Amino acid sequence: MALKAGIVGLPNVGKSTLFNAITKQKILAANYPFATIEKNVGIVTVPDERLIKLNEMYEPKSLVPTAYEFTDIAGLVKGASKGEGLGNKFLSHIREVDAIVEVVRCFEDENIIHVNGCINPIDDIEVINLELIFADLEIIDSRIEKIEKKAKTTKDKDSLLELSVLEKCKKSLESNIPLRRLNFEKEELDAIKSFNFITLKPIIYVANVNEEDASIGYNNYTNLVKEYASKENSNMIVMSAKIESDLSELDDKDKDELLKEIGIESSGLSKLIVATYNILGLKTFFTCGKDEVRAWTFKSGMKAPECAGLIHTDFERGFIKAEVMSYDDLSYFNDEKLVKDAGKLRLEGKDYIMQDGDICYFRFNV
Repeated sequence: MALKAGIVGLPNVGKSTLFNAITKQKILAANYPFATIEKNVGIVTVPDERLIKLNEMYEPKSLVPTAYEFTDIAGLVKGASKGEGLGNKFLSHIREVDAIVEVVRCFEDENIIHVNGCINPIDDIEVINLELIFADLEIIDSRIEKIEKKAKTTKDKDSLLELSVLEKCKKSLESNIPLRRLNFEKEELDAIKSFNFITLKPIIYVANVNEEDASIGYNNYTNLVKEYASKENSNMIVMSAKIESDLSELDDKDKDELLKEIGIESSGLSKLIVATYNILGLKTFFTCGKDEVRAWTFKSGMKAPECAGLIHTDFERGFIKAEVMSYDDLSYFNDEKLVKDAGKLRLEGKDYIMQDGDICYFRFNV
C-alpha cells in the first residue's frame, strides 16, 4: 500500500534534520526559512522484531520489511493559506499525505532563528493549524457555492448529503475545531472523501528538544504540547532531532551504546514510525518461504481477498481460500508442520478479516 506521512512545522523547528534522520538522506538543512522548497520524499521501514525471528526460521534469499513514505514539506508561515511564503504549494503537498507529523520547537538556542522571534510551542501549533483550517474552509466555501442551489432545487439525495456534511464541516472549522475532532458516519466520510481535507488527517506532535531534555523526557515546553495534544486525542512524542540525526550515522551496536550513554531507552524515531503506523490503523501480515519473507501493510478491517490483492490483483480476482497461521503460533512451535499438527493452521474464506501477525498462503485461480 502506498502510504504517506508528511512532516510539517514552522521554519527552523528541526523538520529537515528529523527527515534526514528518518530516511538517512542528505537533503538541505539550513538555518533560514524555506530551505526546503521542493518536497522531499523518503521510504522508511517499520521496525518489527517478528521479521528477525522469521528470517532465522526460513533463511530466505530476500527479507522485505513493510514500509511507507515520509515527506518533508517546507516550513509553513502565517498567511500560508493566502499564499504567503510559498504557502499554497506547500498546502497542496500536505493534501497528498495520509497522516501529519507536526514538529514543534521545544528548545532554546540563540544561534537558531525562530521565525516569530520567540519560543512558544502552542502559538506555533496554532499558527499552523489555523492555516490548515483556512485552507479547508476555502475548499468548503467554494463547493457549497456550487452545489447548494442544485441540492435544494433537485432534492437529489447525494447532493443533499454532501451539502449537509460540508455545512457540518464549515461550522466546526469556523469555531477553530479541526475536522479530525468530529464524529462522522461512514456515509458522511464517503461524501467528502474526494476533497482530501487536511484537518481530517490524523496528527502526531513531535516535541523537538535539546540533548539534555531528551534524556529527561520532558521540559516546560513539552508539557504544554502534551496538554494540547491530549485535548484533541492526538499523540505526542518527545525527541531530539539532533540526537536522532547522530544515531542515524551509527551501526546498531554503536547506537545502543550512545542511547545508554545519553540515558534514553529507545530511539525516538522508532517510536515515531510505529506511532505513525498505528494512527493510520495499519497492521501487518506476512508471506514466508525460502525465496522471500515479506511483511505487508494492510488497513484494519480488510478482508483476506483485499489483502491478497496487495500482492497481485490476480490474487484478489481469483481468490479461493487463504491458509493462515498466526505468528505467535509459529513462534511457539518453531515449525510449520508442528503448527499444522496442532490444528493451528486454518483455511479462511472471502469473509475472513485479516489479523495483525497472520502468516498467509493464498490459493487463487484466474
